[in-house]
Amino acid sequence: MYYRRKIILALLQTFEGKLPKTVFQKYLFLLSQLQDTPSYNFIPYKYGCFSFQSYDDKAIMTKQGLLLEEDLLCKKDNIDYFSMLKDNDRRALIKLKVLFGNLGLDDLISYVYRTYPYYAINSEVKEKYLSELELKKVAQLIPVNNGPTLFTIGYEDKSIDVYLNQLIKNNISILCDIRYNAISRKYEFSKDKLNKFLSKLKYRYFHFPELGIEPAQRIALNTQSDYDALFKVYEEKILPLHTESIDKIYRLVIENKRVAITCFELNYYQCHRSIVAKELSNRYGLEIRHI
Repeated sequence: MYYRRKIILALLQTFEGKLPKTVFQKYLFLLSQLQDTPSYNFIPYKYGCFSFQSYDDKAIMTKQGLLLEEDLLCKKDNIDYFSMLKDNDRRALIKLKVLFGNLGLDDLISYVYRTYPYYAINSEVKEKYLSELELKKVAQLIPVNNGPTLFTIGYEDKSIDVYLNQLIKNNISILCDIRYNAISRKYEFSKDKLNKFLSKLKYRYFHFPELGIEPAQRIALNTQSDYDALFKVYEEKILPLHTESIDKIYRLVIENKRVAITCFELNYYQCHRSIVAKELSNRYGLEIRHI
């Protein structure tokens, strides 16, 4: 079992095995603020802080019979997960209960919105919990559109929530996937799943498989020189065959201002998205930002 899922079960155990779902989400967020290394990351969503990864983990554990998720989120077994945690995480759970265990839902939401206002920027209920001055502080944290920009982003070593936060903070509304095969061992980054997450945020997703590099061509990439040699072939022989796709991405940038092209690699200089971005910059003078 993933350690982060033990965190969920230990959190429920700390609160007598059951919690209202909204309360659970707020507790998990506050726990992440108390941990040395957060088990989950969060995005600003309809009711404040939300973790898509925890949502999927809960669904998986429900199917496995470890959780019951109805009006309350309930731990179903009698296993002591608390004792399986690292010392620092056990202390964080104890501190969480001491600090916040007696707060009602409204007080809990108010505390999170006031203390971490970024996570209230997309809330549909923030007016209920925040004063006019506090709402102005939240509004100041909403990313603004600063003109046409093409971003590049990789998901290697990132959770889905960290990845989505990068899109949110850069006010990106369109994601162009340039993987040859939009399938990932990190299933949340496979095409259908990723598109589903993006649609919940009202972002649009486009797949350009023709701009990808076939897996067979990516074998034995061990040094930067290996990558550079592959990208030279890609730039000179493959990319010129797909000018229509390059033009379409350009039009998306002009129409929507903030567009990102995505692939796997964390470092853009080891990913062909850098070559696609270079082509768009050279051809149209687009501003490029690698995030």
